[in-house]
Amino acid sequence: MIISDDASADDTFEQGRLWAERWAARPGSPGTLLVRHTKNLGYGGNQKSAYRLAAERGLDIVVLLHGDGQYAPESLPDLVGPLERGEADAVFGSRMMIPGAARRGGMPLYKRVGNRVLTGLQNAMLGSSLSEFHSGFRAYRVSALQEVPFEANSDGFDFDTQVIVQLLHAGKRIVEVPIPTYYGDEICYVDGVKYARAVLRDTAAYKLAVVGFGAPEWVPPPDEYAFKEGDGSSHAVLLDMLAGLPAQRILDLGCSAGLLAERARALGHTVTGVDFIEHPGVRDRVDEFHRADLERGIPKEAGEDFDLVIAGDVIEHLTDPRAALEHMRQVLRPDGQVLLSVPNVGHWYPRTRVALGRFGYDRRGILDETHLRFFTRRTLVRMVRQAGFDVLEQRATGLPLGAVTPGEGGGRRALRRVDAGLVAARPTLFGYQHVLRLTPHAHDVVRIEVNAG
Repeated sequence: MIISDDASADDTFEQGRLWAERWAARPGSPGTLLVRHTKNLGYGGNQKSAYRLAAERGLDIVVLLHGDGQYAPESLPDLVGPLERGEADAVFGSRMMIPGAARRGGMPLYKRVGNRVLTGLQNAMLGSSLSEFHSGFRAYRVSALQEVPFEANSDGFDFDTQVIVQLLHAGKRIVEVPIPTYYGDEICYVDGVKYARAVLRDTAAYKLAVVGFGAPEWVPPPDEYAFKEGDGSSHAVLLDMLAGLPAQRILDLGCSAGLLAERARALGHTVTGVDFIEHPGVRDRVDEFHRADLERGIPKEAGEDFDLVIAGDVIEHLTDPRAALEHMRQVLRPDGQVLLSVPNVGHWYPRTRVALGRFGYDRRGILDETHLRFFTRRTLVRMVRQAGFDVLEQRATGLPLGAVTPGEGGGRRALRRVDAGLVAARPTLFGYQHVLRLTPHAHDVVRIEVNAG
């Protein structure tokens, strides 16, 4: 048994120690661990401490039961049962599953309405179907908690919402069971308006993070760099540049899971992939794969004399992108080409963020939290020329609408047309990414001219 006192102002710790001594004197009593926090960790912080301790002590299941008298401990077997039977990773006691139960249990009207409105909004935003997001009676499988970053969650009352979002994101099984409701003369210390604002903010922050905006620590990052599909994205432009070429021997730097390479091979090209991480299935999508840190250069075993090097959204992740470009030139044939895509920090989105004093990193996109270097079109072109390349072609992509707005409705098509017009008119302001086709400087290739005059 673990008793954790979150720096209470009363005699909780002393009473816990007294009862622990009495239990210890009784034969067959479980061992007892009594913990006292030196400062109050908050509602969420207290749960983090308890769940961490439960994992360290090898517990299989943990139960959250609010101590305000509104939840019946007699329902504990109903919550734990699905976990014991392996039917769920989390079980929530719901006061809303049985129509009229919350009202008969004395839940005030404003709380019932607020609970249903908040739950409905969160279900709509997350695509879930829970009857209640705000129950104070829950059971978790400890192993499931260990697979989500709950330690990064809020220390406040919105901790519970963040855990639900994390479990849903991880594809964990959540089961609800009906529980009775009891309301008496207890005092509620939670500011309802502040709580509602916090949980809706967290739900919105998660939805924005999964499409690339913002980088809250409690939202799990993607495991691999996603292929940018359609909508004139950088990958779509790179493939379009490849489409008209004869079969090429290609070096794909930062190939991730090999999704771009797979499409290049379908066009008849031979692709060697290089990446710092070997993602599942990458070797099936490339002709040859080498695991290497591009900060240390292109690995020698990858080869040289390539017809084409693809660096799709790569150099902005490196501390010395110019050195990386020079190394690309060294592994190219004299008349070879580099296809390079780089986010445009001159785009209106980061400009607006800076102008409003709200600069910050995102989970992906121009302000990706893993980006080390930022480029405008001018600074990018200057750097590639300093690295020994001539620019053969320049393109700019529009907003990644496919990642932000699902579906293919008329509204999105109209927005795409407007964005494309703006990109064409002023690519330095409305271009989301710059895509360049490069070749080594002309003076690096020996040429013989015959004067017939």
